[in-house]
Amino acid sequence: MKVFAISDLHLSGMSDKPMDVFGAEWEGHFEKIKRDWRERVEDGDIVLLGGDTSWGMKLEEGMFDVASLKELPGEKVFVRGNHDYWWSGISRIRESAPPRFHFLQNDCVRIGNFLIAGSRGWTVPGSADFTEHDMRLYLREAERFRLAFKEVEKVRKDGDKLIVLLHFPPFNVKKEDTLFTELFEENRADMVVFGHLHGAGFFPLKSEKAGICYFLTSCDKTHFALTQII
Repeated sequence: MKVFAISDLHLSGMSDKPMDVFGAEWEGHFEKIKRDWRERVEDGDIVLLGGDTSWGMKLEEGMFDVASLKELPGEKVFVRGNHDYWWSGISRIRESAPPRFHFLQNDCVRIGNFLIAGSRGWTVPGSADFTEHDMRLYLREAERFRLAFKEVEKVRKDGDKLIVLLHFPPFNVKKEDTLFTELFEENRADMVVFGHLHGAGFFPLKSEKAGICYFLTSCDKTHFALTQII
């Protein structure tokens, strides 16, 4: 079983938000992703999707874009991104999801010997866009991760690998400690997957901190290809 990850698909099947306005590289970006996905992922594999899946504003719009992934192989695991406005009411989302689609909200899911825990995260202190108004959301998201890890401890077994999935980078470009990284270390995470970042600014696609591997998987950063993390 392999594990892949990608984020920030920004699909717009029921909304008029073409991504090519952000640059020519975005032209036909979903077709590029699907082509790479089909070439590399087998049905028994896992694909992690780190938020901003759809531009939809309503549940039916977001789930329309989610359903466009049904034809692709693998178990799919999602967290919410800051633009996933359609993500409202986790019970309704799970009830309307296709089989083998998993949506994380302050909890975890087991697939084989992988435990995947997730929440949205938020911008962190020391980031260029962090202001005093972000502190409340930063603290709230840290509490949500505490809830997720409580669920992990209920089901964790010897030999399990713990993967954390979130949307926002859990540290700034200097890799300074945050409440998120402290929680990941305390709960013995093996890998962390995130997205959110776009454009030409530097941020490593793969890095290590305190023995944990971190993967940035925004699709434009990875040239619209999935990242294999295991």
